[in-house]
Amino acid sequence: MKRFLSVIVLGVAFAAALQAQELTNFAFWGQKPIISPEIQNDSVTFRLKADYATVVKLSGSWMPNPWTGTIDMKRGENCVWEVKIPLPAPEIYTYNFVVDGVSVNDPQNVLVQRDGTRYLPMLLVPGERTENYGEATQHGTVSHPWYDSKILGMSRRLTVYTPYGYEANPKKKYPVLYLLHGAGGDEEAWISMGRTAQILDNLIEKGLAEPMIVVMPNGNPGQAAARTLNIPEKPYDWRDPANRDLYVKSLCTEIVPFIEKNFRAVAKPASRAIAGLSMGGGHTISASIMYPEMFDYICPLSAAGSATPEQIAALKKAGVKLYFLACGNTDFLFKGAEEMHAKLLEQGLEHEYFVSEGGHVWSNWRLYLNTFARKLFK
Repeated sequence: MKRFLSVIVLGVAFAAALQAQELTNFAFWGQKPIISPEIQNDSVTFRLKADYATVVKLSGSWMPNPWTGTIDMKRGENCVWEVKIPLPAPEIYTYNFVVDGVSVNDPQNVLVQRDGTRYLPMLLVPGERTENYGEATQHGTVSHPWYDSKILGMSRRLTVYTPYGYEANPKKKYPVLYLLHGAGGDEEAWISMGRTAQILDNLIEKGLAEPMIVVMPNGNPGQAAARTLNIPEKPYDWRDPANRDLYVKSLCTEIVPFIEKNFRAVAKPASRAIAGLSMGGGHTISASIMYPEMFDYICPLSAAGSATPEQIAALKKAGVKLYFLACGNTDFLFKGAEEMHAKLLEQGLEHEYFVSEGGHVWSNWRLYLNTFARKLFK
């Protein structure tokens, strides 16, 4: 019996030792905890413990040149490198450290966004611009249903947001926004980088937007789901004319019916909206001209696409309630947005042309969603 108890005691002690060893990854005994990033009034401080580093730099998306620009950090007590900078304007930024030439994420920051294959720490600067980017009091639900696509020949994953109260009221039906990502993204892009759930939660809670379902498909025809699921991809040649608009056809003839069958969605054009950024903006334009009577709300954002006078006339005839065209004034696609705006004016299609500062960046796409979501289904 004594031997048995000794074994138990040794086992508990060993487990405690392992736990203590695990905790050393997060705390440094006898030292002050490392806080990074730390916002203090009009400044923010970044810190990294790097015992053997010789040069540590900070790189952030708020910098004039976020691709190559860096700021030197100084080595302090206990090998903690630190830099204090003026607080950037209210927005969501991403950043990383460069340790002896190697990009390193901030181990102290649990706020991380995934942009395609990159995971980046996040800095949320509070202010009027970002007041709807944080967590609301009432939360909707984000789920990941799968639909079978005969057009693309596979089962494919969706991201679906349902508003607060959806589960509690089984008789209420909702309008639907189909929200499309850009090149390099997937069905999680708008949730991770775009803060869709937070923006909709806040707008709905404040009474600034109608409660709605938001459907975020995977716009890569060869993918069943985000690469994080490690599902083999299907070869897809977008240059082949036979493959032209297959995803858009799947969206309009498979995804929309799937949502209206499996969710409490109002199956009417007046209760359908479509929006997308960059490549997804091109998909938005294509879907609207291929199926002009399907969506009453059309929102191409920083869009790679255009339409002919005849196609715009068909939209006008269908009675589009809102055409929201948006682009940044330094976006490499701004010229295309200007041309699309001119075509819409020429054909007399009433629309809203929203021009923001900046380029082809998520700060603009979050702003656009926070703006046009208030205008839908009114």
